[in-house]
Amino acid sequence: MTSLGELIAPRRLGTDFRWLMSAAWTSNIGDGIALAASPLLIASMTSSPILVASGAMLQFLPWLLFGLHAGAIADRVERRMLVMLANGIRSVVVLALVFFLVTGTANVWIVLAVSFLYGTAEVFADTTSGTLLPMMVKPADLGIGNARLQAGFLVANQLAGPPLGAFLFAIGSFWPFLLQVLCVSLAVLLVSRIARQPVPARPSSGSGTEADAGKTHIRHDIAEGLRWAWHNKPVRTLIAIILLFNVTWAAPWGVLVLYATEHLGMGPVGYGALTTASALGGLIATASFGWLERHVSFATLMRVCLTLEVLMHLAMALTTTGWVALVILFVFGAYAFVWGTISTTVRQRLVPHELQGRVGSVNMVGVFGGMVLGQALGGVIAQLWGPTAPWWFAFAGAALTLVLMWRSIGHVAAAPPVIDAEPSAEV
Repeated sequence: MTSLGELIAPRRLGTDFRWLMSAAWTSNIGDGIALAASPLLIASMTSSPILVASGAMLQFLPWLLFGLHAGAIADRVERRMLVMLANGIRSVVVLALVFFLVTGTANVWIVLAVSFLYGTAEVFADTTSGTLLPMMVKPADLGIGNARLQAGFLVANQLAGPPLGAFLFAIGSFWPFLLQVLCVSLAVLLVSRIARQPVPARPSSGSGTEADAGKTHIRHDIAEGLRWAWHNKPVRTLIAIILLFNVTWAAPWGVLVLYATEHLGMGPVGYGALTTASALGGLIATASFGWLERHVSFATLMRVCLTLEVLMHLAMALTTTGWVALVILFVFGAYAFVWGTISTTVRQRLVPHELQGRVGSVNMVGVFGGMVLGQALGGVIAQLWGPTAPWWFAFAGAALTLVLMWRSIGHVAAAPPVIDAEPSAEV
């Protein structure tokens, strides 16, 4: 009989994968706690939709400022150590927020500054973490590896974290953030157990020796990653799709706390339940992903997921009842898990190991660039026309994007893998 550990993390993925998965799950608990607690903290200090949306926007803005640099640095150094350093800085930043809350000196501007600093450290942590999996497992196992990491994100970040964060916030504003510090610090210890990863090979792209390539300026490395992503049409198209759909998704999500509390009248705990509902939907998809991967083409799955995204925005714009919104977000969680796993797997299979950091950072700049723009638009739209208006904007924008990208999705999914090396870690 197959053990639970084997079901969650098959032995063929290796011991290092289990340490990586454990660290990701642990840090996601802390991030999930903050997912509910941070908007509630800002909303307790101001009623301005623009400032509420700014909390999330400032956490994601660093991707536009430092994302490409983070990818280039990840391709230069030992990635495991960079993940540990970035997570350590995240712990210190949140600990400072705890100090301000305990001493009663916190205000909305301090909270916004903490969001920006935390997001900056997160850029380096997440960019580099995303390069570790292709170095640990075989290309054929990237799907199941990403599914397990996504499952941990759903359970910890979306399911367990938000209601816990809302509950702790009701007890005292500093408690959720103190627990976040402990979770992220534990993740540092878990990552330290991963075997030392070799610095990615960086062959010369022109004249000169391989040693000369290691001395290139970081701007050269960033430009190389951008050129590669631009000239690889499937990757370029995938990044464009992600960028546009994140603009439309983030517009209403940035003011979700106001939508839940003011429009639906759900209160703080009800707001946390919305993200919990999406996580439950994702868990259903987790159980069925293996079957879907074997029986349904990636192109079909990607088109179905994006179609459901359009319908979800419309349904949220129309509903006025909390339990209906919970059902909608349950469905959202299911298809969002499938989309996230497939899109990450497709990109990782198409990118050589020595470019994983840089191309991955280009992708993440698209993800969070779209979110920053979307949340900024969502705050203004909600300020002018109310908390349901961002959902109408999202519906129209997502529908137009899907029509324009429908044919291109098939070309992205059918692109042949180009990963050029076996994993360096023991599997």
